[in-house]
Amino acid sequence: MPKALSNCPVCEQELTVSRLECRACGTRIESQFEACRFCRLPAEHYSFIELFLRCEGNLSRVEKELNLSYPTVRNRLTAAIAALGLSAPTAESAEIPVPEPDRTRNLLDSLVSGSLTAEQVAEALRSQR
Repeated sequence: MPKALSNCPVCEQELTVSRLECRACGTRIESQFEACRFCRLPAEHYSFIELFLRCEGNLSRVEKELNLSYPTVRNRLTAAIAALGLSAPTAESAEIPVPEPDRTRNLLDSLVSGSLTAEQVAEALRSQR
C-alpha cells in the first residue's frame, strides 16, 4: 500500500486526513484527523529513524551501516528529532551519567546544532577538568 501524502502537491501545505475506512466491514468515519508526526516526516528522516530502530538505538551500528562518521550520524539523529518536534536530550539532562569523552562529543554536537553557545561549551569543558 502506498504511503499517504502529507503535503499538498499543488501548494505544499500540510494535508489533513478526512476519512477513515475499514477494509473488512466498510465502516467509514469522516472528520478532520491529525496525521501522526512520523507520517509527516520527510523520507530521509523517516528512513534514518527506521535504521536507528533496526540498530536498536546503537549509533555505532548506524554509523557502520551508513558508512558515515559518528558526528554525522549524531547530527542526522538530532535533525530527525527536531523534525518530529521533539527536543534532543543533552548530556546535562541525561539521567545516566555520560562518560567524559561522550560528554565532550555531546557538547560539541550541541555547539554545531546551535543549542549551546561557544561560551557555554567552553565553560562546560573547563568545568569537566
